[in-house]
Amino acid sequence: MVADMKHDDLTRDPKQLNALALAYMGDAVLEVRVRQRLIAAGEVKPNLLQRSAVRYVSARAQAKIVHGIWDKLTESEQAVLKRGRNAKSATVPKNADLTEYRLSTGFEALIGYLYLLEQHERLDEILDEAVACIESN
Repeated sequence: MVADMKHDDLTRDPKQLNALALAYMGDAVLEVRVRQRLIAAGEVKPNLLQRSAVRYVSARAQAKIVHGIWDKLTESEQAVLKRGRNAKSATVPKNADLTEYRLSTGFEALIGYLYLLEQHERLDEILDEAVACIESN
């Protein structure tokens, strides 16, 4: 079934997608990008890869990223992030407080939104800013 999907089917109108669906996509995109970055940096041991990845993909890290990049986002990007932040999720991870989790969901929604709109250059800019936020500590 998935093999029969065309790329256009996935990007029909990301502006109309549920914020949690955008976050779901954004989570996957972020995970792949972080893994690529770690492997490119020479990290190859699976247990170290996982520990290193958490530094970038945890709710706490993503909340920090949101605070660090907020002023660099366009109004429409901020609106998508707010939609994700305000989306009602059924669960909250045990390693994050509600505020961090919501900001994290908003960040992932923004990443998913840009990915589905095929705004890859802007996505790369935001992910570079995200890495800078995390690595500044």
